[in-house]
Amino acid sequence: MYMNLIRLIEDFGSEEQCRVFLEKLRWPDGIRCPRCTSDKISRIKVRNQFDCDNCRYQFSVRVGSVFHDSHLPLWKWFLATYMICESKKGISALQLKRTLRVAYKTAWYLSHRIRSAMADVQKLSGVLEMDETYIGGKRRGAKSGRPGRTSNKVPVIGIIERGGKVNAIAVPDLTKATVEAVAQRFMSQNVEVVYTDENGTYHVVSNKHPHKRVMHNLTYVDGDVHTQGVENFWSLLKRGYDGTFHKMSAKHLPRYLDEFTFRFNNRKNDRLFQLTIQGLLTSPVLPFYDLVNDGDASSRPAPR
Repeated sequence: MYMNLIRLIEDFGSEEQCRVFLEKLRWPDGIRCPRCTSDKISRIKVRNQFDCDNCRYQFSVRVGSVFHDSHLPLWKWFLATYMICESKKGISALQLKRTLRVAYKTAWYLSHRIRSAMADVQKLSGVLEMDETYIGGKRRGAKSGRPGRTSNKVPVIGIIERGGKVNAIAVPDLTKATVEAVAQRFMSQNVEVVYTDENGTYHVVSNKHPHKRVMHNLTYVDGDVHTQGVENFWSLLKRGYDGTFHKMSAKHLPRYLDEFTFRFNNRKNDRLFQLTIQGLLTSPVLPFYDLVNDGDASSRPAPR
């Protein structure tokens, strides 16, 4: 289902249209109780809810999904999802605030919940490129004209299939153990060759896969040996960082990476919007306190 702004307004301009779409997407074979899976369901029309005739559980299409604890109208959810899907360099919470006419806190929370539905780690195969970049604060030593250090930035490792999909992950360091763990997580057994730069840390890839290096101090392309594909992805990510977000904290960086990789991997998929909405239905609830406190239950206020 290809989506554009005109179709979004026509098909999902009201709460009723959005709700009906979500019900069909969540229960294509008929509505079932999320608690006991019974298909004996009665509809409570006045509240847009359902009543399970078996266990008497009352529920709506939002229950158990990212939508669950939100009072935001569904059509605003759909509009925000469309804007994030269609913005190649991302869209800031401040822009969502202005467009949706909501509080900044609401827009910020909304955008992170949509990103949580975009997490999609896949094993990569074929011809791969592997490289690292750094995201975060200013590079030390820049004012003096020296190259500076990257100790105040977050390292990110990326692996991309030639002409295919990409995975990117924030890591604590670039030690051989970390690189080996990332390679094991993201690379399938069907890897033909892995191309990297001359960084000696990537030598651990040779333990399980064919590996070739391009010496960047001599050339950036040596026949088929180069990392231009993954560096193009870094360019897109950094244009989003510099031009849209201006800051991606280490704490929330993984979700920003999920957004950029998911959008990149589905750049030719006409069902990008529908896939994201589907992810919102199947992803677990992301409470605000868990988002801002790393899931630490001790930080939640005591019940009154």
